[in-house]
Amino acid sequence: MRVVFMGTPDFSVPVLDALVDAGHEIAAVYCQPPRPAGRGKKDRPTPVHARATALGLPVRHPTSLKTPEAQAEFAALAADIAVVVAYGLILPQPILDAPRNGCLNIHASLLPRWRGAAPIHRAIMAGDAETGICIMRMEAGLDTGPVLLREATPIGAQETTGDLHDRLSAMGARLIVQALDRLPDLTPAPQPDTGVTYAEKIDKAEARIDWTRPAADIARQVNGLSPFPGAWCEAGGERLKLLRARTVPGQGAPGTVLDGLRIACGTGAVEITQAQRQGKRPMQAAEILSGLTLPDRLD
Repeated sequence: MRVVFMGTPDFSVPVLDALVDAGHEIAAVYCQPPRPAGRGKKDRPTPVHARATALGLPVRHPTSLKTPEAQAEFAALAADIAVVVAYGLILPQPILDAPRNGCLNIHASLLPRWRGAAPIHRAIMAGDAETGICIMRMEAGLDTGPVLLREATPIGAQETTGDLHDRLSAMGARLIVQALDRLPDLTPAPQPDTGVTYAEKIDKAEARIDWTRPAADIARQVNGLSPFPGAWCEAGGERLKLLRARTVPGQGAPGTVLDGLRIACGTGAVEITQAQRQGKRPMQAAEILSGLTLPDRLD
């Protein structure tokens, strides 16, 4: 098929690779514009932009798709279909209508649960037992379109957003290739009205640990916010980013360091198995403890 691909971050790159490997013709790649990054604040292309350039594909990065000019340029591609995954811009109706077979979105949740911006983070933070990928036909609403294919996967007890991100990206790449191969035979299933939840964008204010909360909640907060933005606490005046945690037996005043990196919570305790000191790389707990003397209590 003649495909317009629309995506921006690392999550989208395996999908682009899968479409190319499957032999589809990529008419154009749409992504967010380069943004200032690094110490020099020089414009840096997005992961999809960089990968598309390496593959020799034409790249477009308009700041809006609402202008008649942008919509005419998109329509002129005469695409059979558009594949959208974590693109970052709302698609106006003329864009949705332009490809012969419309636009398909790869969404990282079991719709209608976790519509919106941060479905992977929210699923882990809420303690969901499973999540998955939905291939959805796009319409004007926020992730409201009918679903063509879905596949579920369990969420591991200590799985982080980074872990799950990579698994779901690979799953989405595999499912979209299946969807395009089987498109004439797939029946879009409308999403039910019940079970709708919204995955609000992660706010950095959510990252500070409150040790008075139950251990299970704190473990999910740590794992759900890892690697970005990273849950954190203060250890003797130093900010410590917590990257992986599990619940363990233990009790004490909230924030009390029981032993090693086992910390008492409002109920129960958590063990931090991976963390990152300021200005340092992520390290396992034993390595952290070899260079950091913890106070009796974390804040």
